[in-house]
Amino acid sequence: MQFIMLQNKDRISIQVGLSGYSFKIYTADEVKTSGWMSAERIFTTQEFLSRYDEVEISVFTPKTTLVPEQFQDETSSGNMLRPVSELGDTDEVMSVRVPEFAAVLVYSNSIGETLSRAVSETVLDKDGNKTQPLPELYYMLRSVLNLPDYNKILASYMDGVLYLVIAQGRTLLLCNSFQAPDFTTAQYFVFLAMKNLQLNPEVSTITFRTPLSEEDEMSLYRYFKNVEQI
Repeated sequence: MQFIMLQNKDRISIQVGLSGYSFKIYTADEVKTSGWMSAERIFTTQEFLSRYDEVEISVFTPKTTLVPEQFQDETSSGNMLRPVSELGDTDEVMSVRVPEFAAVLVYSNSIGETLSRAVSETVLDKDGNKTQPLPELYYMLRSVLNLPDYNKILASYMDGVLYLVIAQGRTLLLCNSFQAPDFTTAQYFVFLAMKNLQLNPEVSTITFRTPLSEEDEMSLYRYFKNVEQI
């Protein structure tokens, strides 16, 4: 009989917004969650001094658009993003593949860019390499298919913006962000999207990648079968 030893990896996942950041550390034994922290604490966060097998840095930027791979043109990424996002003259436009959906996410990290760059330069992997900050929607797209239910509803809410990805089975139905100054408005956009896609909240689970207050969680439970956080 042959035994294969599985190597456990330490991973840190960091979310960066206009008002600060939060992180989760995944080890073989536990998941440690920081809660939301203000930007000035970045250089005194002890966990950022360690090195990790995997580092993820997510930026809450609504300046994104998802396009099929066959339509992506690296020389015209700005032209793809400009019709759907308000770009400044100095905004850098980049792109990243999303192989799960044979698509490319075109984006600009100009929102929160200073903080995300500082995090990238501070938190290194075990080889001493920096990690490229990527949009929150990228990590949502990469993880939505891991949700167990057939109707997969994944959301994040930060700095007055709702980020929403919805899939059914392995088919992507929606990937978008919505300006929502309060959580009540964010819920409105969730319900509007589900109505347009003919999905029933009463038989669906909604999952959030950002923290929910007890009040917001209970409000969602009035409509959804279940509410999860990852």
